[in-house]
Amino acid sequence: MWENTGNLSREIRPYIELAKCLDEIYFFTYGDTKDFQYYDLFPPNIRVFPRKSHLPSKIYSWLLPFLYRKELKSVDILKTNQMSGAWAAVLAKALYKKKLVIRCGYEWLLFSESGRRAFWKRAIVYFVEKIAYKAADKIILTSEGDKEFVEDKFKIPSSSIEVIRNYVDTELFRPLNVRKVQNRVFFVGRLAEQKNLFNLIEAISGTALELVIIGSGPLKKKVENFARQKEVKLRLKENIPNRKLPEELNRSEIFILPSFYEGCPKTLLEAMSCGLPVISANLACVREIITHKENGYLCRTDVDSLREAIFEVSRDKPLQERVGRNARKTILENFSLERILEKEVEIYKSL
Repeated sequence: MWENTGNLSREIRPYIELAKCLDEIYFFTYGDTKDFQYYDLFPPNIRVFPRKSHLPSKIYSWLLPFLYRKELKSVDILKTNQMSGAWAAVLAKALYKKKLVIRCGYEWLLFSESGRRAFWKRAIVYFVEKIAYKAADKIILTSEGDKEFVEDKFKIPSSSIEVIRNYVDTELFRPLNVRKVQNRVFFVGRLAEQKNLFNLIEAISGTALELVIIGSGPLKKKVENFARQKEVKLRLKENIPNRKLPEELNRSEIFILPSFYEGCPKTLLEAMSCGLPVISANLACVREIITHKENGYLCRTDVDSLREAIFEVSRDKPLQERVGRNARKTILENFSLERILEKEVEIYKSL
């Protein structure tokens, strides 16, 4: 999945760095033996254990703790990367009495509620998360808002939760000496209702701006058709490797994230790290990162507010330069990989 979305290098980089200060790291994956091809990307003390069965992933996840019992008995700490599938680690903890770190890149139940998923689906998510959070020796969340939600919803003590935000490779994502494309507005993300792309297209209609979107998803055709209907100059590209994003970002004048809801958005952090002026929907998680008109620009999710934000930022060069410069500084001081890993290593030491 990481490779399909172009994010493989970004997602494995922290583990490659962690391997420098840990004895061994095991990846228990839901892919087949083709996952062995990734060995060449890792140092010798990272091992990959792929799926041993042709069963569907959700069924296999319940069998994993038994099929890999020898390997799981030998580890000291279990860690999940997201909540989906976390029950495999919870079961392994119960069977083999290991320490458990539950990490959520985004809070699953909060996303389900924000996306208005069916009640029965939210009920399942609540049940899974309640068991996982209660079983965890430590919980890692990526925003203070997620932490407050988990404390309130699941009655988890604050001391059990650590906020460790998503990281940015500040050496890869940096200002580059490339030519800007005039009037280029840039978005990266899944083409889904959550991302509020139709309001964004409506906001750009009637302007000379070009909207560049990199991503894939169920709304691809609808997005293309709507842009054509609104006579918006749209360039829609499929997912590209994460390492190629810095050049695309640097060639743009503005990055925009109009989403209805987010966790700790990696694409926003990467754009800021490149020194771009960023416009984002005024979400609670984003307000933890951006101060309006200092290191970014905040607006509402409706068409008029998006249009006003785009007009103001696109026409005000001093504003672009100031918020872009401050955005880069924010990332260097708070979101570099080194700072994020320091916090994670401290958790492992404490356990």
